[in-house]
Amino acid sequence: MEIMLNGVTYSYMLKGEGQAILLLHGFTGCKENWSFLVESLSKRYKVIALDLIGHGQTHSPEVDHRYSFEKVCGDLHDLLDHLSITKVHLLGYSMGGRVALAFSIMYPSKVESLILESSSPGLIDEEERFTRIKADHTLADDILSNGIMAFVNKWEEIPLFSTQKMLSKQVKDKIREQRLRNNPVGLANSLKGMGTGIQPSYWDKLSSIKKPILLLCGELDPKFCEIAEKMKQRIPQAIVFQIPRVGHAIHVEQPDVFGKIVDEFLHNNNH
Repeated sequence: MEIMLNGVTYSYMLKGEGQAILLLHGFTGCKENWSFLVESLSKRYKVIALDLIGHGQTHSPEVDHRYSFEKVCGDLHDLLDHLSITKVHLLGYSMGGRVALAFSIMYPSKVESLILESSSPGLIDEEERFTRIKADHTLADDILSNGIMAFVNKWEEIPLFSTQKMLSKQVKDKIREQRLRNNPVGLANSLKGMGTGIQPSYWDKLSSIKKPILLLCGELDPKFCEIAEKMKQRIPQAIVFQIPRVGHAIHVEQPDVFGKIVDEFLHNNNH
């Protein structure tokens, strides 16, 4: 399905009835990354999965300021309004988790609960932020100069995804094929507009989140497990769940385990 939101055509899928849950993929991902979860959750929930701006079949505007957290969260708000959804459970992975967190802070009355997988409230240190912005811009330029194939070859080799080398060839090929379908302009502008460096630091706003929140991290991704524990210190009701023997992309490496944890959390917070 397609919908025009504030001048950008978004592609999304919608399945099931009941309380709504919105699924947000990570950088280089797409709505199909959640296919396994859409199938299981749609038996009890209205499940929405969309391609974030610059990804999948959603439009990739040429101007990077259109990719800001404020504008993207505004798009999500308008999508929910269009679908007559007053409250939503939000699940986001990595970049999608950072968008989900931003949305929860900007539109708290719209959120029923929040599930963040391998995600972060941003960087506090100004120097660290500046260094990361520079790195994100360099990577963006690299994508535009050398093309999507060269970028994906490089991206697959970063240490963050080393645990995915253990996946079956079939799964790895599918992930690669989905990544290669992205628009280089969309990925480059996503880095500039929604990268970790440019993201506002939400650390000081975490205590304002009063909704149930589940923070998921993989045991083999210590950096994000440490971030999850630090987040919990500022969000008393948060539950941190560390999944054994997996890295950054839990839903890819252990989809069944991931699905069960999400299903149980939603069941416990379904009003």
